[in-house]
Amino acid sequence: MPPRLLLLLLLPRGGLLPPLRRRSPALSPLLRRIPSNKAPGYFFLSPVCAFSGYSGMAAGSPEQQQRSVVVRETVELTEKEEQIFRRLLDVVRHFGLGTQLRVAGGWVRDKLLGKDSADIDIALDNMTGQNFCEKVNEYLELIGEEQKGIGVIQCNPDQSKHLETARMLILDIWIDFVNLRSETYAENSRIPTMEVGTAKEDAHRRDLTINSLFFNINNNSVEDLTGRGIEDLKKGLIVTPLPAKATFLDDPLRVLRAIRFAARFNFTLAEDLKEAASDERVKSELGSKISRERIGHEIDLMMSDKHPVKAMCDIRDLGLFYVVFSFPENSTPPVFDKCDWQCVSHIEAAWNLAYSIGSSVFSSGSDPKLQDEQRRLYLYSALFIPLRNMFYLDKRSKRVPVSSYIIKHSLKLKASDAETVVNIHAASEKFAELVLLLESSVDVRTLKEKLEDEYLEIPTDSVKRVCAGLILREIKDFWRVALLVSILSYPEAENAADIHNKQDELHWRKEKYIRVERAITDLDLDGVWKLKPVLDGKSIMGVMQVKSGGPLVGTWQQRALKWQLAHPNGTMDECIEWMKQSQSKRQKVESSTRMAF
Repeated sequence: MPPRLLLLLLLPRGGLLPPLRRRSPALSPLLRRIPSNKAPGYFFLSPVCAFSGYSGMAAGSPEQQQRSVVVRETVELTEKEEQIFRRLLDVVRHFGLGTQLRVAGGWVRDKLLGKDSADIDIALDNMTGQNFCEKVNEYLELIGEEQKGIGVIQCNPDQSKHLETARMLILDIWIDFVNLRSETYAENSRIPTMEVGTAKEDAHRRDLTINSLFFNINNNSVEDLTGRGIEDLKKGLIVTPLPAKATFLDDPLRVLRAIRFAARFNFTLAEDLKEAASDERVKSELGSKISRERIGHEIDLMMSDKHPVKAMCDIRDLGLFYVVFSFPENSTPPVFDKCDWQCVSHIEAAWNLAYSIGSSVFSSGSDPKLQDEQRRLYLYSALFIPLRNMFYLDKRSKRVPVSSYIIKHSLKLKASDAETVVNIHAASEKFAELVLLLESSVDVRTLKEKLEDEYLEIPTDSVKRVCAGLILREIKDFWRVALLVSILSYPEAENAADIHNKQDELHWRKEKYIRVERAITDLDLDGVWKLKPVLDGKSIMGVMQVKSGGPLVGTWQQRALKWQLAHPNGTMDECIEWMKQSQSKRQKVESSTRMAF
């Protein structure tokens, strides 16, 4: 259900606000990287798409098209579903409504594929969803049960939202109700005339044949009224019930839905559908007619689903990349040739690297929601790696990363998503130096000099810990994600003598990640951002004998943090003693200098 649609709430006392639905997330040989002279400073992944993490073949290949999908003959109901459907039939029978109740779309498709689904949409043949929900509440009152709140999502033709939907809780499950419809479009109009329609007309107006199936609750049967929904499901084909171009022009968002479902089930887009999706008028309508929020919602669902790489490849191959991920007008440097290919190649490489390492990449043992969020933002970060040095000037002449613009304005995702991706890119560049430091016995003197000043001296054997700790405190829970992105961009594999093919390179990068990640955890730095400072600002002011804070206190807080990282077992008293001694030494040096003059 798209975000930001107008909600009219018809709430009885104690009623609940119906929630917007949101799908769940998921994450999978690395491509040989080639230097590019088209965008200096980058090593680009060769623009090829493969999905060996799953099927071992590219989408749309003859092997995939000939494969069959196991589809059940009947729908098997859970006990809860049987209870819900009996309750709805009781309402129909009690009031003599004569209504045919049909579960529509995704629930039927998923059930036939042997998957559970809580996405129950009921299509009604002789009344609106709101009217039926009101009848349900009348029945609840008659049998002495609490009435439920009804949420009505208004139609919005300007945003291609033509269906008014009512929603309410039935036995603790949110159910959507909508009447069957037919749509007719006047010439030169993109807003349809909506009329109560038959089940067959309703099935043919839907986006895809696999989503046009009904389960008739009254007679407990599956209805395939387009005549090909089950056949296309068995063949693994994404097809529109009516001609694809007309379907997409009626609602251009259906292009992205087709891509999303093809990716979710690893199905094949029909040739006529691909031709229609690539049509210039369809692309123009997608960019101008559909809100950025709805486009971003579809992309976010793709990124959070089973095959995000396949979805991004389809978007690129159909010429939709710059429509979906629209760029600011003036960027520095300008958008380079084959930018779309490079972006998609990077997300594929990222997927395969993470897939080869396993789920431990994403905060092993932590909150599953945080893991899902890390996986999702890792994919966005990888997709936009080629853009990380591109900026534009906003209205206040402030330099803003292009990736931030795309996330915030093109996709209308959260500002925090854009901030995190930018931070991951920045941290990954810092990790590049740290990887070299942790992976070799390089001279640390230069880095040691950067970390020290006249008051602070860091033991040589603590330089790695201090450097890594400072980076982790900036990126926090996303440090493994930033390290992955850094390893993904690491150029050394180009010249490694033992790299013979992309599988070798995948293994090389996987092993490098594992070694560096282990080195960081061996330094006991995982969670270092939660470390309480051994000295707070007030304590530092007491040592310095000043009454107010300021830049000087902030500088000493940073020094104290470095001291604490270098001395993980150090106490507050030891840190205070270090501060006093370093200040005393500095005063002696300054005094000697003045006497010399």
